[in-house]
Amino acid sequence: MNKPQYQLELQDIQLSFGGLMALHEVSTGVKKGEIFSIIGPNGAGKTCLLNCINRFYHPEKGTILFENRDISHMQPHKIAGMGIARTFQNVELFAHMTVLDNIKLGAHVHLKSGFLSGGIYYGRSRAEEIALRKDIEERIIDLLEIEQIRKQVVHALPYGLQKRVELARALAMRPRVLLLDEPATGMNLEETEDMARFILDINEEWDITIILIEHDMGVVMDISDRICVLDFGEKIAEGKPEEIRHDEKVIKAYLGEEDITYSRLGA
Repeated sequence: MNKPQYQLELQDIQLSFGGLMALHEVSTGVKKGEIFSIIGPNGAGKTCLLNCINRFYHPEKGTILFENRDISHMQPHKIAGMGIARTFQNVELFAHMTVLDNIKLGAHVHLKSGFLSGGIYYGRSRAEEIALRKDIEERIIDLLEIEQIRKQVVHALPYGLQKRVELARALAMRPRVLLLDEPATGMNLEETEDMARFILDINEEWDITIILIEHDMGVVMDISDRICVLDFGEKIAEGKPEEIRHDEKVIKAYLGEEDITYSRLGA
């Protein structure tokens, strides 16, 4: 049998903090165009795995391949420039800037005009700025339905809209792979359903691979192509939603969780 062709592959990733093992020889792969969810009880190592992918953390062992290129030792900004974008569990926006200005910051890795060239070739720099704004307003703002708030200051927005703005900023990086760390956390039912719809639209209409961490098992089971399950830093299962829902190791891992019950896994 031929080895699956992965767009992003993690091989034997190991990460520890002092004497605490956060990830122990975790291996998995994400296929181009799929929604790949990473789940597990609190403290299982899910966010640590994302932090290793975009090099916020530096694993002491293992290899990370992106489109067959080893990115294990690259700097975070170079990984972003290659097409891996990220949102965070807690909103990480510039609170006193407008929605539009926050989103535009996401595109900085693709801008060609620096400070010096912007001064010498003002017309070229200005044209690039106009083209960027048009792209954001016609594609990203329209997709995420935030036209009415684009000129508002971020700190005045409800939490659910701030999460949407953070997603918009990540999309402005024109990613090929999008890492989403609990995008629906803290949202009500309507906001959660909207976020799930946006994730599906991004995946299907823009052909962007999604790697998703999410505690809402309804969202995970509804939109994921495949799911990887971590527990105490180790991978205990991987497969399609229906397989994961009935996996005994997964059920056992979640029985101790207060916020995710046996019934919510659908078993």
